[in-house]
Amino acid sequence: MDEQKLAFINEGFFTLLEKLSENTPAKWGKMNPQQMVEHAASFYDVSSGKLLFNLVTPEEHLPKYREFLLSDKAFRENTKAPSSVIGEEPLPVKYSSLQEAIKVLCSSVDHFIAHFKENPGVTTTHPVFGPLNFNEWILLHHKHMTHHARQFGLMD
Repeated sequence: MDEQKLAFINEGFFTLLEKLSENTPAKWGKMNPQQMVEHAASFYDVSSGKLLFNLVTPEEHLPKYREFLLSDKAFRENTKAPSSVIGEEPLPVKYSSLQEAIKVLCSSVDHFIAHFKENPGVTTTHPVFGPLNFNEWILLHHKHMTHHARQFGLMD
């Protein structure tokens, strides 16, 4: 397990979010800060099995996605999830404030970690990357959170 990446998704990302406000402009993409945080929380809910999606990637393409997942390559700017998974437009916000959304994200991260501690060896399905174990989810969450941190200028 990559302890540094786990520490980033469990702590470091939240330190970066302290610099985020409702008015922080995105460098790319359509989401505002609160939509991004709520999107991230949903992503953790997929990894812990609370939200279920069917696999949309053809089986023969999964090795290529896995190769990317295991690499040090970052998501490119404007990388989008398939519209069949999240739609073309950002979802409307669910929570009353950015701070409330950050608390929900924190809870989702905690639930993700607890889920895999309580169920060692289990996999959950990402709609693009397929079945992933805890270590693979850590790699994907790290890529995803650094992508959104760069999107809002919270890191280079």
